[in-house]
Amino acid sequence: MPRPLQHPAADDIAIEAVLYALADPLRAAIVRELTKAPQGLNCTQINERLGSEMPKSTCSQHFRILREAGVIFSERKGVELFSRARTRELSAKFPGLLRSILNGYEQATADASRTSNG
Repeated sequence: MPRPLQHPAADDIAIEAVLYALADPLRAAIVRELTKAPQGLNCTQINERLGSEMPKSTCSQHFRILREAGVIFSERKGVELFSRARTRELSAKFPGLLRSILNGYEQATADASRTSNG
């Protein structure tokens, strides 16, 4: 039997954990994709959306960090693990934080793209 997944209660989500989890650009990209899919996504679907070939073990590690920080909620469906962003809970506790961080990454990506093309 798989071990239970640990998720902090909404009141226990710490700003330091959220910032640490989202400091990694790949984890921020994962969360960006999860915010677009309220039904949740698994590692295979994340790889498809990101156009990456991230090994499942690496994906699982990123999901674990995000889950333990309270950024995502994961649940098992058969043998698959589906995750969704905890947008509502994060917005209630830290208004505007998640959107600001994700917008910052999108802006940085756009700036880097313009720099490399110009």
